[in-house]
Amino acid sequence: MAIGVTGHRSSHPSFPKDPEELIAAVSECLEAIEKEARAAQIVGLDDPGHGFRLVTLLADGTDHIAADAALARGWELAAPLPFGADLNRAINAQPKDAADARAILHGDQPRDPATAKRADAIRDLSAEAVKFELAEQDAEIERCFLSSLGAPENAEHAASFLYQASHRAGLAGRILIEQSDVLIAVWDGESTVASGGTGHTAVLALEAGVPVIWIDPAAPENVRVLHFPEALQAPGDPIEKAKFGIELQSIIGSSIGLAPSDTKGRFAGLDALAPELWRASSSFLSHAYRRIEALFGEHKWGRKFRSIKERYERPEEIVEGSAADLIAALGQIGGERHSIHSTAETSVLPHFAWTNAIASMTADRYRSGMVMNFVLGAMAIISGVLYLPLVDTSQKWMFAAVELAILLAIVVNTAVGQRSRLHGRWLETRRAAEYLRHAPLLYAFGVARPLGEWPSPLRSQWPEWYARMISRGMGLPSVRIDHQHLRAAARVLQDHFVVPQRDYHLSKSKRLHTAHHSIERLAERLFALAIAIVASYLALSGASALGFVDPALPKGLAKWFTVIAVALPTISGALAAIGYFGDFDRFADISQAAAQKLDGLAIRIDLFLTLPDERLTYDQFADLARTADELAFGEIQSWQAVFSGKRTTVPA
Repeated sequence: MAIGVTGHRSSHPSFPKDPEELIAAVSECLEAIEKEARAAQIVGLDDPGHGFRLVTLLADGTDHIAADAALARGWELAAPLPFGADLNRAINAQPKDAADARAILHGDQPRDPATAKRADAIRDLSAEAVKFELAEQDAEIERCFLSSLGAPENAEHAASFLYQASHRAGLAGRILIEQSDVLIAVWDGESTVASGGTGHTAVLALEAGVPVIWIDPAAPENVRVLHFPEALQAPGDPIEKAKFGIELQSIIGSSIGLAPSDTKGRFAGLDALAPELWRASSSFLSHAYRRIEALFGEHKWGRKFRSIKERYERPEEIVEGSAADLIAALGQIGGERHSIHSTAETSVLPHFAWTNAIASMTADRYRSGMVMNFVLGAMAIISGVLYLPLVDTSQKWMFAAVELAILLAIVVNTAVGQRSRLHGRWLETRRAAEYLRHAPLLYAFGVARPLGEWPSPLRSQWPEWYARMISRGMGLPSVRIDHQHLRAAARVLQDHFVVPQRDYHLSKSKRLHTAHHSIERLAERLFALAIAIVASYLALSGASALGFVDPALPKGLAKWFTVIAVALPTISGALAAIGYFGDFDRFADISQAAAQKLDGLAIRIDLFLTLPDERLTYDQFADLARTADELAFGEIQSWQAVFSGKRTTVPA
């Protein structure tokens, strides 16, 4: 669980001169959070294990109080810094003159004892923290900082630095919010306007769905728990301790808890990822859907009948297999010492490989099972009338027996699919896999989806919980963002997500559109042929009545005409049903729309890469990364909306 902290500096008018009560209040709050988190219900894990991380900008005052308390509890400390570590130390030490600021920047001791004390505290805490340093604008900000100290009477210099510093604090504050399950705000309740300020950060957190625990620095015993931005301005009384515990239970249950699944049946909840579900490769019986897609979606005959057997990549194979290029690229972003790629190797990619393989297996089984139901339904009807031209009615029982066997096969196939929850497990595991597909990239970029922006499915919430916990477990990488880093990161985003996904969706859209029109065309032709057959029989009968044709001919062919007239519309209907079930055209449209959006994002990244170094900023790049995340989530939601109602059932 990640707990964010924002609050006033020690120089703020509301900060107590004797902070002992505030220190105690913050420590008690962290203790209460840890206690409730360890007691949170996580159904499906016998020993979930617990990890705690405090996320703070390490500014003087509240941040230091919380950081000291977290380290004392053995928690991890993560710090998204608005500037590079050295400049961050110099600015937050609050030197009174440029000489002391330069001393800190050069690693020397400032002359002012209070400034030196603050600088040492920041240095010591920084050494304990995982630092995500937004340093790409340090040269310009350092110039503004020193100018404002060197000429304090110059209002323009002061305003310029204040704007730059507030903007950078706002960027780091957004990272803080995205990386937190709950935010503790030590705030006087006065203003929410200043970018990067405590009140502004609290507002943004609430807008992002991150609950806020509000502590009044002047009266630390006064605590409120907020869930909506409007509550910051609404009058309210401090919460009682007993009620505070109940509120914490609710907050923590929503963020890290996993309640029993509303979905019943086999392999519900986390059991959808049970080891016994693993398969090394797809089976022949599960190829029907993909064979239909190949037969009708491909243009070349060789591709129509190519092998469609899939081998599923094992978790331990993915790092040197399909993800090898990604791992190599991540290793180049921040240098070997940052080990971004190592975290991806151990924390995300094995989980992605597992969920992706089970999702592919259940998709094949579910969709092929439904295709087989439609095919068997047509076969049952045809076998029921095929006796007419072949045997006497006394032997019809043989064909009836075949028809019954086929109908029972449909029932058994449907029952197995329903009992195995193939439909539900496919949707669930595919969601989890797609959430994790681009998680290593977001981790490397310091970007995460805020708590309140994760989907909240009505039936099964474990995929979102699973992906969120894995993503949260990664936290922030220890990197220094500079211009070189931004260029490398943009290329990784382009080459390992945006372009591959765009090309995949373009190819998929083309193939599915072709499959839709091919199936539709064949079904129409078969139906037209049925009309022609019936019309031919009627013409032949009319010609016989007029004496142009021997009456024995239409009489002898009547039963065959009947079989063919039944078979052709039946096959046509089965094809139409497969097309409706597969929804090839709608999926093609979804992929085409996704490809267009990804292509637009690719153009934006190209433009970003053409900018000179001095104009490359983290907030521009982070916006590109968040857009990529939004596109991925949007495509998942569109895809699920189409297939969520198409459950395993007998053909109607």
